[in-house]
Amino acid sequence: MRYDLDRELALGWLRAAAAAVERRHEELTALDAAIGDGDHGSNLRRGFAAVIAALDALPADASPGTVLSKAGSTLISKVGGASGPLYGSALRGVGAALPAPSADLTELAQALRAGLGAVQKLGGAVVGDKTMVDAFEPAVAALERAAFDGFTLREASALAAEAAEAGARATIPLQARKGRASYLGPRSIGHQDPGATSTALLFRALADAVVS
Repeated sequence: MRYDLDRELALGWLRAAAAAVERRHEELTALDAAIGDGDHGSNLRRGFAAVIAALDALPADASPGTVLSKAGSTLISKVGGASGPLYGSALRGVGAALPAPSADLTELAQALRAGLGAVQKLGGAVVGDKTMVDAFEPAVAALERAAFDGFTLREASALAAEAAEAGARATIPLQARKGRASYLGPRSIGHQDPGATSTALLFRALADAVVS
C-alpha cells in the first residue's frame, strides 16, 4: 500500500490522467460544445500526449515536484485556450510545493491547495461560478479532512475523487459566471461544466494510481 507521493506515483498519476483523457476526450468535447468552444477534450488530449512524452525524458532521480512541474509547463506550452494555462498553472503550483523526494498526505493536500490557489489567481473563479474550481475545491477539502483524520492515502484519494465528481455534477444547475460559458447567461444552466468534469478525471486518476 502506498503511503506517500513519490516520483513513481506522480508518474503513475499523470499516466492515468492521460489515459482517462484519451478514453473520454469526446465526452469532454461534447460538454464543451454545449457551453464553450467545443475543444476542451481535444486540447487536453493533445496536451497530455505531450506531457507523457516530456515525462519520458526526465532523469531517473526527478522528484515528484519536478515531475508535476514539468507536466504543468508542458501543458502551458502545448495547449491553447484556457485549459493549458489553468491546468498548467495548477500542476506547476502543486509541483513547486513538493521539493522533497516524497510527500505525505498532509503535504500533498497542502500542495494541491497551492495548485488550486494558482488556478484561482489566474482565473478568479470561486465555487459556484461553474468552472473547474467547483470540482477542485471540494476535492482538496476532502484530502485535508482525511489527512487531519489520519486516513491513508488510498482512502483519502478515493474521497477526493468522489468529492470532485460530486462537485462536477453540481455544476449542472448553475449559471456560469466565468469563462466562455458565462457569455450564454441562463442558457448555460442545465449543462455540466467540462472543466469541472476533467478536473474530476484528474482526481479519479490519482485514486486509481494509488491502488495500481
